[in-house]
Amino acid sequence: MENDRKNKKSVAAVTLGCKLNYAETSSILDCFIKAGWKMAGKHETPDLIVIHTCAVTKQAEQKSRQQIRRAVRRYPESRVVVIGCYATLSSELLAGIDGVAAVLEGERKYDLSLYRQGEFPGVRDMGGDAVAAHSLVGQAAIGRTRAFLKIQDGCSFGCAYCTIPLARGRSRSVAPEEVLAGARRLLAAGYRELVVTGVNIGDYRHGSMKLADLLVRLDELPAARIRISSVEPDLLNDRLLETVARSTRIMPHFHLPLQGGTNGLLMGMRRHYTLEVYRERLLRTLDLMPACGVGADIMTGYPGEKPQDFEAACSFLASLPVSYLHVFPCSIRPGTLLEREVRMGERGIVQPERVREQSRRLVEIGEEKKRKFAERFIGRETELLIEEQCATTGEDVCCSGYTPNYIRVQAMQEKGRKGAVQRGDLRRVRLTGIRDDLDLEGVFVT
Repeated sequence: MENDRKNKKSVAAVTLGCKLNYAETSSILDCFIKAGWKMAGKHETPDLIVIHTCAVTKQAEQKSRQQIRRAVRRYPESRVVVIGCYATLSSELLAGIDGVAAVLEGERKYDLSLYRQGEFPGVRDMGGDAVAAHSLVGQAAIGRTRAFLKIQDGCSFGCAYCTIPLARGRSRSVAPEEVLAGARRLLAAGYRELVVTGVNIGDYRHGSMKLADLLVRLDELPAARIRISSVEPDLLNDRLLETVARSTRIMPHFHLPLQGGTNGLLMGMRRHYTLEVYRERLLRTLDLMPACGVGADIMTGYPGEKPQDFEAACSFLASLPVSYLHVFPCSIRPGTLLEREVRMGERGIVQPERVREQSRRLVEIGEEKKRKFAERFIGRETELLIEEQCATTGEDVCCSGYTPNYIRVQAMQEKGRKGAVQRGDLRRVRLTGIRDDLDLEGVFVT
């Protein structure tokens, strides 16, 4: 059996970007394993290296190129194949990097035969249902915790700054039976939490089935936890909220992207809601689930943004009961409406030093929101999914994980204690304080 393993071809992967990319990479690796390949060991030279790229910002593209060149330098004998959004949007550029054996655009990444050929830019096929994908299940593992479960791909919203429709096509959904089959495979592989992911999962629809209907079906499975990734504010309807509120498996946690802090900016971005709609949906969420964690994305430095727009955004954010912020500077992407508006002089660039200062202030607002939200729960008991363990300088073991409403907690356990906590366990903890990094501290109750 050991000789058989040695004779197998090996594959490794590097994934950049979103949860959806990680789910898709894992499914591709699973397909290779089923085809007789093995995962490359830590000190092994892989026969094949898959680089799953991201193109959401200029920085993401730069990191993708760095990873490609690093793989080529470190493993000159390996075959390096590039996939992902950057591969789709800039296939010829990436094909020109020395050492790249193939660039697979769009859904061509699911065809294993193309990884062994000299494949370069070709026809994109993004019709029909979305291709199912989920975290790795092909090899046994102990203490698995969180898995990504793809239910949707692409987007039909057409925001002015976004390249996703160019890279991934229109919104398409994975057939419900495929989603459920994938979920069962993940649970059988030992995962405790399923994270439902996609580009725009609130737009899930397959026949008459929408996201709330799919969640009802997933809720019937014996998962310890189900978590929802980002949902657009205008798609966070009452039926979806009530479905989550009724469930004991679906976690009370939403990521609700805001992006622009004034109605004028939202209109210019071609977003599908107003500040008033955003606030109403957020307050409705907290009315149904008072302990729910709700995070928000906010973009700063959007071309045409004036200082008074930024101050208005800060005031609006300060008034919102969100639990954390994800702050990022606007990145002008080729081929978008925003890029054309800037090129035609319709929108002016915000100076980098002003963007940096605005980002700093927004991060401060986000940290204060995170602190206030976390402090609400000090003294309470909650359930913790153990995701990481590490030894300390003493005899204790530090265990960390997330609460249902997505607060990270670190709890100490004595080394060698009876009933030791293991990675993947669900344990009750009492929250006792807050750390400088804004994680909560806790002690095990069970």
